[in-house]
Amino acid sequence: MNEKNTLGLNSCFLDLSDPYQLFEKWFEEAKKNEPNDPNALALSTSTKEGIPSVRMVLLKEFNSKGFIFYTNLNSKKSNDIKENPNVAMCFHWKSLLRQIRIIGKVSQVSNEVADKYYDTRGYESRIGAWASKQSSILKNREELMNSIEKYKNKYPDEANVPRPDHWSGWNLSPSSIEFWLDGDSRIHERLKYIKNEKDSWDKVLLSP
Repeated sequence: MNEKNTLGLNSCFLDLSDPYQLFEKWFEEAKKNEPNDPNALALSTSTKEGIPSVRMVLLKEFNSKGFIFYTNLNSKKSNDIKENPNVAMCFHWKSLLRQIRIIGKVSQVSNEVADKYYDTRGYESRIGAWASKQSSILKNREELMNSIEKYKNKYPDEANVPRPDHWSGWNLSPSSIEFWLDGDSRIHERLKYIKNEKDSWDKVLLSP
């Protein structure tokens, strides 16, 4: 028998007032079931003129303040964010037939937070942060490989590669988080958390 929570939804939605707790539960399930990159998400940004752009990025941390990803600050996504901090995230876990949509505003993480994560990256990834002018046009692939070699020569000590000023993290502070579960005959189950004026969360059910 399919157990239900107090809202009449599948028991996987639990009965939690804090969406971060529910996200953590679903994320842990995804890490057990998704074969590749359970932390992958579609990130949607737009320019100040409202022209949208979407790409896949990796979630690196989340807490009660939001959801953090890292990138080149001169990339297309970062330039969009500088013009328009309103963004959206979407996680889709096919193995679980679940989806999570998050909407909110993005702000840059502190240098301390960025340094701490950067230092956990592999040597090649840290060099890549220096070598790649993300989203810029390459004359050819050799141009990028030469840049990588240049920075390997500059920073040969694998334990001592400083974080570039142009590389950091963005934190999405959500105004809403929607949890979605696939249903038979497209009668899906949807639960949305909306942040209210008291900085707490209201829960609403959405029609599929």
